[in-house]
Amino acid sequence: MRRYGPAVLLALVGAAILRVSLFSELYLRYVQAGLRPYLVVSGAALVLLAVSAAVVARGAAVPETDDGHEEDHGDEGDADHAGDSHAHAHGHAHAHSHAHGHGAAGPRVAWFLTLPALALLLFPPPALGSYSAEREADQRAAQGVGTFPALPSGNPVDLALGEFGSRAVYDSGRSLKDRTVRLTGFVTRDGDGTWYVTRLLVSCCAADATTARAEVRGVEAPPVDTWVTVTGTWHPEGEPGSPEAWPPVVDATSLRRVRQPENPYEKR
Repeated sequence: MRRYGPAVLLALVGAAILRVSLFSELYLRYVQAGLRPYLVVSGAALVLLAVSAAVVARGAAVPETDDGHEEDHGDEGDADHAGDSHAHAHGHAHAHSHAHGHGAAGPRVAWFLTLPALALLLFPPPALGSYSAEREADQRAAQGVGTFPALPSGNPVDLALGEFGSRAVYDSGRSLKDRTVRLTGFVTRDGDGTWYVTRLLVSCCAADATTARAEVRGVEAPPVDTWVTVTGTWHPEGEPGSPEAWPPVVDATSLRRVRQPENPYEKR
């Protein structure tokens, strides 16, 4: 069975990739939607490689040998023949045992690699949350200060947290003034009790995530990592591009708990 180890590992990883990309939307926890075709192709390729590796391993199995001999060497050669047969049998057994311990299938410890593969298949990691958001320093420079396009008419305006933050911090035209906005994200909190509606922004995948958040005032905070939709108005603080302008503040008039969206990230 050990000779099938590489094939088993390839099959597990391939199946895990196909599970999160072809048979569900779980891949959106880790990468942008546009990368789905590449994940599907990669998962299928790994499964095909697993099948090929299993076929090769089966064909490379060492056949058992027959220790019987047809030739009769006579009485004078019996002792030498017995000695040769013993040496041959011992050498074959040693080689066979050695192949099973450290042969092409690799050492037994390689089977531990099945644990992370099984974990990926059975228990896909969740999307990044408050812990990842809090790791990013709240440092913002006065970059890109200027005017922004006008917002759509009507209230409330549904805005991504990234866009809300950009307008609140860098828009010299104050396009958010006197507008009601609706923001969706998960709850994060500071040690002093200040809480935020937060979203992670990605360019390619979860590894390059950055944080967009807005301080929420006027309503009580749900538990950390709860997904919410906050409706309210922008509360200006500081000059555009100044440190005082970050993080932006929203005076909430209502809060609603929601389910985590299929794609928990915003595109940066």
